[in-house]
Amino acid sequence: MTQAQTVRFEFDLTDETATNLLAHRIAGFVSAGDLITLSGDLGAGKTTLARALIRELTSDARLEVPSPTFTLMQVYDGQRFPIVHADLYRIKSPDELVELGWDEAAEGALVLVEWAERAGDQLPEDKLDVMLLLSPHKGEGFRKVVLTGSGTFAGRLSRAMSVDALLARAGWADAKRRFMLGDASTRAYERLEKPDGSKCILMISPKRPDGPPVRFGKSYSQLAHLAEDVIPFFAIQRGLLLEGFSAPELFAKDAGNGLAILEDLGTEGIIDAQGPIPERYGAAALALAELHKLDLPTTIDMVPAPYAIPPYDLEAMSIEIELILDWYAHHVAKAFPASGARAIFVNLWRNLFQEIIAGPKTWVLRDYHSPNIIWLPEREGIKKVGIIDFQDCAIGHPAYDVASLLQDARVTVSDVLEMKLLGQYLRQRKADDETFDFEAFARAYAIMGAQRATKVLGIFARLDKRDSKPQYLAHIPRVKHYLQKDLAHPALAEIRAWFVAHMPQVLESEPA
Repeated sequence: MTQAQTVRFEFDLTDETATNLLAHRIAGFVSAGDLITLSGDLGAGKTTLARALIRELTSDARLEVPSPTFTLMQVYDGQRFPIVHADLYRIKSPDELVELGWDEAAEGALVLVEWAERAGDQLPEDKLDVMLLLSPHKGEGFRKVVLTGSGTFAGRLSRAMSVDALLARAGWADAKRRFMLGDASTRAYERLEKPDGSKCILMISPKRPDGPPVRFGKSYSQLAHLAEDVIPFFAIQRGLLLEGFSAPELFAKDAGNGLAILEDLGTEGIIDAQGPIPERYGAAALALAELHKLDLPTTIDMVPAPYAIPPYDLEAMSIEIELILDWYAHHVAKAFPASGARAIFVNLWRNLFQEIIAGPKTWVLRDYHSPNIIWLPEREGIKKVGIIDFQDCAIGHPAYDVASLLQDARVTVSDVLEMKLLGQYLRQRKADDETFDFEAFARAYAIMGAQRATKVLGIFARLDKRDSKPQYLAHIPRVKHYLQKDLAHPALAEIRAWFVAHMPQVLESEPA
């Protein structure tokens, strides 16, 4: 058996307030199924720390948390998962854990264990050990803390300590941290609020591990030109600000650990309980028209090196449409196209993509839709439209982002509103450039709308099957409706015929 990877950090606690702060920090990166062992000197405050952590995780500052010395194990209902607090001092043999009902209590819970060594090898290697040591030579109340992350906890502990270091450097160490709902990616966000009320956003975006090679020795993310670290985010953020658009200001960063402290643009979006707010969607469409009229650079000056925006090329668009074959076909449509049919499908698309590649080019933000657009009513013009997700930006056809907005996968944009806003966009482009070709753009809009819908159907199926995120399946009827509309364009007649022959479920209507 190979020894689990470990990382170790040491620092001092000066008083109970510092202990409570440590509990708050630990609560921010633990989850169900985790093991925390508490070790160190007698009287150093292990139970005090456990009590503070349990109160933090239950959001109950007055919760009674007695020492489990005599009960051996105490279970609490946390806000996100159960918490088991155990003291194994009186355990004489690891076999006694079975009699305690240990496995049943620990399943799906965060487990805090004092005197964990009494369990022998019954506890997993993946754990966080918190060692508290008395430091009388430093003064009364001082404690030395040694945090050791083993196995999968090693990376998580390192990242958590990197976050603490960045917050301290940037002057946000005293901020209250509140987890924000994440997105479909590996990124996570927290809203930070100082005692004086000032706010910002902490973005945690660790380097994306390369997946297995799928073609030409490259992973999916390499073929699709997806950002694998935070450098593209920083580059496009800088580029948007330089061009006069509203992107979050960057206050501090730790590029090596994928961390950034960003301006908080607020929570006001472009939808409400009834769906799209037409005026705000219209402003977002006109902001795209403003972006697309510009002669934008393909390289952005950065330190220490310029960032070259990748092309939204044939391989990127092709690997994306194959997601519907790899995930949606089998797991949702229950269709199993033969290898020959798959090859025809890909070739039909690649023929259309040649046409798109030969067309006009601009920055394609690739995630320009309602979840990533913040409404900023106090600003003027295009600055009212706050853009927060753009790290996968590529150089490609402007029709993609227009379709992304007007065929919003998360909220229904009616056919009437879609055509109205598309008309506004087209008229603005024509006003800015009299050579702008309405018909060519409408054709590209149908092609890129269908490409995006095809990709999204695959992504939502993958999120359900691979990532255990079934909530995205609720959007599939809406995305199918958009795809059906796009496939009605003559440019996509052969693609539509393929669906009729090999995956007719895509063309069948279902309740939204």
